[in-house]
Amino acid sequence: MPSVLYEVKDEIAWLTINRPQIRNAVNFEVMALMKQYIKQAAEAANVKILVVTGSGAKAFCSGGDLSAFHSLNSAAEAHVMLSEMGSVLKALFYFPKLSAALLNGAAVGGGCEMASACDIRLSAGGVKVGFIQGSLGISTGWGGGSYLLERMPASEALDMLCSASLFTAKQAYEKKFLQYVFKDNDLKGAAAAYLKRYTAQPLGVIQSYKQLFLDRVDRGTLEGRVAEEIKRCSYLWESDEHHERVRRFLGK
Repeated sequence: MPSVLYEVKDEIAWLTINRPQIRNAVNFEVMALMKQYIKQAAEAANVKILVVTGSGAKAFCSGGDLSAFHSLNSAAEAHVMLSEMGSVLKALFYFPKLSAALLNGAAVGGGCEMASACDIRLSAGGVKVGFIQGSLGISTGWGGGSYLLERMPASEALDMLCSASLFTAKQAYEKKFLQYVFKDNDLKGAAAAYLKRYTAQPLGVIQSYKQLFLDRVDRGTLEGRVAEEIKRCSYLWESDEHHERVRRFLGK
């Protein structure tokens, strides 16, 4: 089975990370396929919304595949990987239509960064979310911290980032990280029904309003912040503390 699935139905493009056996962790293959499908959805005349989700019910995305990236020791090596996934999040943030993250399960670390790059965040009721990077001795490394600060009040964003805590879906909704939490067992069906409020509108209208949002963003400044965020994470990645914490995490 491919590591990323893609289908279009009723003007919604569904991009699904398909590695449930390792909690939909991201490796280089996932990055490449995500970039390909995001571009495809951006150019498709029959797509109004791109939804990023994960396979199974346990995890939306657990961030980077530490078993695959554990061999990256230096800041320079880490920077290559972080920048590559940073380009995926950039494509999501600047997607010319609406983008949504549908949290089918836990979203931690880079999974939260990915969700932050999307315009809308929807979730199943029992989900937990958290920017747990701090517990591994690093900071956000894909640009997600910068995107988070564009999405919600700065004080709430800093609380999520600096505490490295896990939050329930209800708490994340109250912090305005999530826009809607579903109780329905048919999560994808419930999300599709919810998103009809957008797909009912002409594509030109959606694109116009998305551009209105993007016009308020100083792109040069934001991209500079993201670049510095990725660089700072790469320096922390090189630290002994990070490598020791990863070894303990993988040894659990």
